[in-house]
Amino acid sequence: MNGASREALAAARERLDALTDTTSVDAVRLADELAAVTALLDREVSLRRVLTDPAQAGEAKAELVRRLIGGQVSGETADLVAGMVRSRWSQPRDLVDALEELADIADLTAAQKAGTLDDVEDELFRFGRIVSSNTELRAALTDRKAGTSAKAALLRSLLGGRAKPATERLVTRLVTAPRGRSLEAGLESLSKLAAERRDRMVAVVTSAVPLSDTQKQRLGAALAKVYGRTMHLNLDVDPEVVGGIRVQVGDEVINGSIADRLEDAARRMAS
Repeated sequence: MNGASREALAAARERLDALTDTTSVDAVRLADELAAVTALLDREVSLRRVLTDPAQAGEAKAELVRRLIGGQVSGETADLVAGMVRSRWSQPRDLVDALEELADIADLTAAQKAGTLDDVEDELFRFGRIVSSNTELRAALTDRKAGTSAKAALLRSLLGGRAKPATERLVTRLVTAPRGRSLEAGLESLSKLAAERRDRMVAVVTSAVPLSDTQKQRLGAALAKVYGRTMHLNLDVDPEVVGGIRVQVGDEVINGSIADRLEDAARRMAS
């Protein structure tokens, strides 16, 4: 997103945070309702055009939202969506993308409140690795001919009782309603949102052998010093990795020799 849409999303995220900071608000229910509104506007192209039409008064669009969904969702959800349509959006699809992101954030907030956000973050990463290494599973989850109920059932068999509820909800929503995204891109986006909930960055660390706890701590501390933010390490093992270790932070890749220097810097800090 850019321009007006980026500002509108930032404002909506602030309102969502204010809502979920209140203990009386059920973040899981909020996530489900926001996802339902996302699905509605994704289907109804003409409706989302009306709700993002800059020629229409913001309050009129808010009232339309309340009439359409007021009796089907909680007051908090209706107020949040009404506030979003008052804002200016660069293009109609941006509103739907923003609603989808808020639904994901609400689920991650529920996990944070439950003290399971770390687990959810790790489970999303591991699930992504499983999908990337299993072509049959990926094909089954991305098959456009397969019904959403069949995909949801497959995910229940894979994740039910093995992953945190928030992980299962997030992955199921992504798989059953990808909205044009690849599975890999969707999982990466979810991982970034999870990291943001903790105001930290994600480093994907691929090493030839498993890192010791001391190495993890040193590397994490060194990366945090370099990037100025707390760093969460998603760890993967690949015996063929060049240089013994590969670190990726966003689009930046750090090769083994640089990673060694980072670890040396962390070691000096610890001494």
